Amino acid sequence: MEYKDYYKILGVDRKASQEEIRKAYRKLAMSYHPDHNQGNKQAEEKFKEINEANQVLSNPEQRARYDQLGESYSSWQQRGQPGNFNWEDWFVRTGQQGGTATQVDMRDFEDLFGGGFSDFFTSIFGGGMAGASRGQRTRRTTVRKPEPVEHPVQITFNEAFKATERIIQIDGRRLNVKIPAGAAKGTKVRVANQGPANAAGQQSDLYLVIDVQPNSQFERKGDDLYTDVTVDLYTAVLGGQVNVPTPAGSVVLTIPAGTQPGQAFRLSGRGMPNLRNPSSYGNLFARVKVTLPKQLTDEQRKLFEQLKVLK
Repeated sequence: MEYKDYYKILGVDRKASQEEIRKAYRKLAMSYHPDHNQGNKQAEEKFKEINEANQVLSNPEQRARYDQLGESYSSWQQRGQPGNFNWEDWFVRTGQQGGTATQVDMRDFEDLFGGGFSDFFTSIFGGGMAGASRGQRTRRTTVRKPEPVEHPVQITFNEAFKATERIIQIDGRRLNVKIPAGAAKGTKVRVANQGPANAAGQQSDLYLVIDVQPNSQFERKGDDLYTDVTVDLYTAVLGGQVNVPTPAGSVVLTIPAGTQPGQAFRLSGRGMPNLRNPSSYGNLFARVKVTLPKQLTDEQRKLFEQLKVLK
């Protein structure tokens, strides 16, 4: 079985503080998160690996056991690797003599990563004895958590922009649930251990499936918004100012002379908040619609005819 160097995976020193480990993990998690690497299997495996490392090193008890293993493994390597490393001393034993070991609830990790743990992690922290040095494994009995339950929730566009709360009825209970800013149609908000319970009394997770009501003023694409602003012919030709609606209120946009119909202007940071980083906002694009006069006075017609000649 391959030894995994969790410190190397997170890129931190073995004497790193918990804060240093936390910062390193967050930086890597953002880079390799599946939402930012859709369809990238290599990034998905890396994401699982750094999460596995963080789960061990961020827990002082698990980290201490892992450090003891690392010292024994390094000592074995320095001796020139006579024979195989004795993994037996480090496998988690349940209900057996000869000491105690750190126990990890694997269900919590499965909820986070969707399974796929390394043999190394499962053997050392997984709750059962695995004779990897002899290619043998004993069967581990686990009680799996009930399947999650989904509950539809509809919110308005403004609620999606500002965040909101709902009171819902689940299994005879009233729950006050929070829906974060930046939620979009199809967003799933996890409410841990608040779903119906199984026969063993274990409660499932509840997932709120969000549906956002459409808004006639804004078209949403991810965190970016699009809206139409109407200007008259003279403002489009000569330039000027126009009020642009945003979810947080109107702002004044100055458009240059010669603005064309359909031309879009970007208002940076005026879009929707990012679901995972509420302090970050998308952009708002104001698309210009030019209105033409339907009736002209004699003097206006004369001036337009003069412009026609001068073009």
